[in-house]
Amino acid sequence: MFTVCALYHFARFDDPSALRGPLLELCLSDGITGSLLLAREGINGTVAGPTPAAIDRLVAHIRALPGCADFEYKLSTAAAQPFGRMKVRLKKEIVTMGQPDVDPRARVGHYCNPKEWNELISADDVAVIDTRNDYEFGIGTFKNAIDPQTKSFRDFPQWWEENKDRFHNKRIAMFCTGGIRCEKSTNFLLGQGIEEVYHLKGGILKYLEEMPKEESLWEGECFVFDGRVSIGHGLTEGPHELCHACRRPILPEDKARPEYEEGVSCHQCVDETDEARKERFRERQHQIALAKARGERHFSRQA
Repeated sequence: MFTVCALYHFARFDDPSALRGPLLELCLSDGITGSLLLAREGINGTVAGPTPAAIDRLVAHIRALPGCADFEYKLSTAAAQPFGRMKVRLKKEIVTMGQPDVDPRARVGHYCNPKEWNELISADDVAVIDTRNDYEFGIGTFKNAIDPQTKSFRDFPQWWEENKDRFHNKRIAMFCTGGIRCEKSTNFLLGQGIEEVYHLKGGILKYLEEMPKEESLWEGECFVFDGRVSIGHGLTEGPHELCHACRRPILPEDKARPEYEEGVSCHQCVDETDEARKERFRERQHQIALAKARGERHFSRQA
């Protein structure tokens, strides 16, 4: 059983590149896999350790970084290794919004714990906005949540500008997987003059961990960016798999559809690529099969 740790923290790193080497070395020495992003604004990522002790050592290392003494994280488990390798990358932003004036360290919306969240989103004067991508919304969301139909988080500011008049005299409640996108989106809305902005503390992951299923307002599964693909209440692994052509979630029964070809297309992406690109995907899939026959793991399947 692997221990999965989802984390983020906004802090000021004057030289993120100096932090990368020691962080990567620690993860590699402890057999931790996954992905961590470092930027001047902080750290973000999800990793998996072969033992809880390995994750404890990583947490202690991050808490020793500048401004990270009180950073929070969320733990869950995975039956199989959810990542193929360990990556520590340097980025301009730890979650890309493309808004240089947004700074969650200055202020964010009102936090709600899961119990408060249920009461909030049941109120008639509250608009509940899912800040995740369209394919994430597609497999699960909160009851009556609004889908901005964004392809990436960078699209959210434009969506808000085009739709803000819909929310006149409404309180705004926003949520995302672990909370990081809402840290930025609530700061963005506050900067737009919207004062009553709320977000789910700890995101969907914390809600599914703490909220009893019989009291839950969550419908469906929650997409996660690792080998589990989706999780449900109690952070149990969901039924979804990944289309390795478009990286969107699919159900096992979707593989019986005529549009599905392993590693090449699914019903969601079959019309998005031309035949030349599909041929490249087929060759990649062929190389994956050869690697599997040799008992190796092909690099393109590593998360």
